[in-house]
Amino acid sequence: MKALIDGDILVYRIAFASNDESEKIAIARMSTFVEELVLPADITSYDGYLTGKGNYRNEIAVTVPYKGNRKDFVKPVHYDILREYLQSAWGFELIEGQEADDAIGIKAYTMNDDEYIIYTIDKDLDMIRGWHYNFVKKDKYFIKEEDTMRIFYKQVLTGDRTDNIVGLKGIGPVKAERILKECKTEEEMYKAVLEAYDNDTERVLENARLLWIRRKPDQLWEAPSLSTSSG
Repeated sequence: MKALIDGDILVYRIAFASNDESEKIAIARMSTFVEELVLPADITSYDGYLTGKGNYRNEIAVTVPYKGNRKDFVKPVHYDILREYLQSAWGFELIEGQEADDAIGIKAYTMNDDEYIIYTIDKDLDMIRGWHYNFVKKDKYFIKEEDTMRIFYKQVLTGDRTDNIVGLKGIGPVKAERILKECKTEEEMYKAVLEAYDNDTERVLENARLLWIRRKPDQLWEAPSLSTSSG
């Protein structure tokens, strides 16, 4: 099984935990952490990814700037050196024009869902089918293909504060689940979300494209075709 590793998460966690430590200790901690991730007998290979320059989402975001809430964010002391270390020592790939999450999603959809496991703590990647491992909670779980769209549309309703994506006011995970409860198909989910947004197709399109994790190169999310029958 191939491990698909979210390097951005590793860098932030190890760097923040090592803010008061030396560069040498920070690198040693990262080395130990990655070794433990790829050590299990069922892991035969791994691909690691780091987000580089540019992001197509910046052009899509018109309601508010994508990740605009991070302007005053101060990076941890060893942020840059740990990124360089993952690339030079472990072969992590620097992804330009999109995010590490997108590279993971694209890679996952070149394989069968039992051939890889995604290492991250980022809930956004739950819209990608297959095995997942939250290495903080030590939680391994499987996401079925048929469940990925429900997870995605719930996020379109709630938005994502971390990335400055504004969802519907007063809609959290519980209310979002309630809105989608009776939906069986993607078309039904889209219709329910569109109704919740008062048929504002542009806002739904914006949020959906910002939240969507790519499954193939250069992919932009497109709304499903709606049937014209009255039911």
